[in-house]
Amino acid sequence: MEPRAGVSKQDIREQIWDYMESQNLADFPRPVHHRIPNFKGASRAAEHFPRLQAFKMARTIKVNPDAPQKNARFFVLESKKTLLVPTPRLRTGLFNKITPPPGATKDILRKCATSQGVRNYSTPVGLDSKVLVDLVVVGSVAVSEKGWRIGKGEGYADLEYAMMVSMGAVSQGTPVVTIVHDCQVVDIPEALLEDHDLTVDYILTPTRVITTGCERPKPAGIAWSKISCEMLGKMPILRSLRHQEEQAGKDVTLRDGPRSPPGATRSPRDLAPPELGSVPLSSVQIGNLPRDARVSELKRALSALGVAPSRLTWQGPQHRAFLHYRDLAEAQQAIACLQGFRLGANTVRVVLARQQRASDLVGSHTAEPLPDHQPAIAGP
Repeated sequence: MEPRAGVSKQDIREQIWDYMESQNLADFPRPVHHRIPNFKGASRAAEHFPRLQAFKMARTIKVNPDAPQKNARFFVLESKKTLLVPTPRLRTGLFNKITPPPGATKDILRKCATSQGVRNYSTPVGLDSKVLVDLVVVGSVAVSEKGWRIGKGEGYADLEYAMMVSMGAVSQGTPVVTIVHDCQVVDIPEALLEDHDLTVDYILTPTRVITTGCERPKPAGIAWSKISCEMLGKMPILRSLRHQEEQAGKDVTLRDGPRSPPGATRSPRDLAPPELGSVPLSSVQIGNLPRDARVSELKRALSALGVAPSRLTWQGPQHRAFLHYRDLAEAQQAIACLQGFRLGANTVRVVLARQQRASDLVGSHTAEPLPDHQPAIAGP
């Protein structure tokens, strides 16, 4: 099956999905439209996986969580290699490490390889874990023998890989494998490819193993100009990586610019200092700040992570600060974003602030977050 001339990526996706459904090649969950399609023969295609030299040499393997790759996940566990599975839509982090119970039988390992098993037997892998991934398995909707790949259109596999590059977890030499039905191997016009598109080195189908020999460079890191504020808001891990790269001096300008335009004005209510008698429930307490931390340093970090508060109450001697947000939802989002966040050498503690007594706030300094180039406000 070959795509029609003058097609787009979405045209190729629709053609593949329609064909797999009409020829009854699709497997549960159906219909396969808008998914990485599961297919009849997926287990047979996966049988090639442990025979690859790249598999035999690998110690840590990342496999996507989609149904067609279930058996690939099983083979990783059966071989006692480390299995990493991306978190769904990257909402709660990048990886989960799947750890079967001691003495797990093959049946238990097969359960661990299912979507339910991934949830039950996983532990998060943080940005500071220094993990090295030896082999990557991704799902595809379409792929060419040259190694060019089309996913389901949401960009998660491309972004996962780019994030792994930014973490130092993979390099240009890290092999990438995809497992598909034979009908998903089609010609893909090179004009459709973009710099952030991930290519593959091995294609496994029920009938063949294709070594693509692809020389097109893989993504060299996160293309921040392709990332929207909305995406950043949904992925705490992405915000943390952005902060790290900004501190390293990289350009992290987003596709649609900063969340709040420079010079944007706030209402008098936003600018008013908090009442001294209590901290509102839409405030976040951030503790375990380094002894030498400065309010300007914290504000820059919060801004880079996309969680700059309306106001900030600084309590340096107590190694803490209060972040005041417009509502509880903003405060809870900030807490999610700041989990595992490090300022200097310290991992900060972040909780929703309790109501504070007036005496707790004596000696604190209230500041409105300012652009990075301005000095911090010091004083009540």
